[in-house]
Amino acid sequence: MHHADAQTGDGTGTEDTLELRLTEELLALLGDDAPPAAGRADVSALVGGPDAWSPVATPAGHFHLVTVEPERDVSVISHWMNDPAVAAFWELAGPESVTDAHLRRQLAGDGRSVPCLGVLDGVPMSYWEIYRADLDPLARHYPSRPHDMGVHLLIGGVTDRGRGIGTVLLRAVSDLVLDNRPLCARVVAEPDLRNTPSVSAFLSAGFRFCAEVDLPDKLAALMIRDRTHRDHL
Repeated sequence: MHHADAQTGDGTGTEDTLELRLTEELLALLGDDAPPAAGRADVSALVGGPDAWSPVATPAGHFHLVTVEPERDVSVISHWMNDPAVAAFWELAGPESVTDAHLRRQLAGDGRSVPCLGVLDGVPMSYWEIYRADLDPLARHYPSRPHDMGVHLLIGGVTDRGRGIGTVLLRAVSDLVLDNRPLCARVVAEPDLRNTPSVSAFLSAGFRFCAEVDLPDKLAALMIRDRTHRDHL
């Protein structure tokens, strides 16, 4: 298991979601008597099905999230993961099979983490993981609340980095989460504390720095965007 974030000034951390036994409470939340069958997760159950979230107009362009389809998307995502600046944090460099396995673990899981492509003006340009932070290993390291949602971000193209696009998209995606998940009161993230440009991007997007969090493989900055303060930051 790894925990990393892209050294792009716009990226965030990532940690593979543990495949934990579904509790009775979680099964009730899923509204079923058994875990989802093997294959694509029921993403609507825990995360909300980002594919159904309406596209949004941003200062950077028309943006929407699309759930990853490995057969279609693994090549471009693997290419991004092999950028040395990205590989140093995400730790998914290597052949396409490395990225493919990372994507399929989420898609075949129980739906608590969903890998997405960020499409800006019709062009795939970022990779996102939208996840239930309160059901993630991260919850062991901070005072989580029910329905906390988390985001991980990788800006793919070098030309899209360092221009404030990450800040624009972090605000847009956290707004999408809050708009489409009414039980979610907070969106959280945990970029590497050393990645000052990334922390700065979150701050500019309306997140607040809450604490240093000692995770298994990094010292992270716990960043939180609260629903109640979203219009004031």
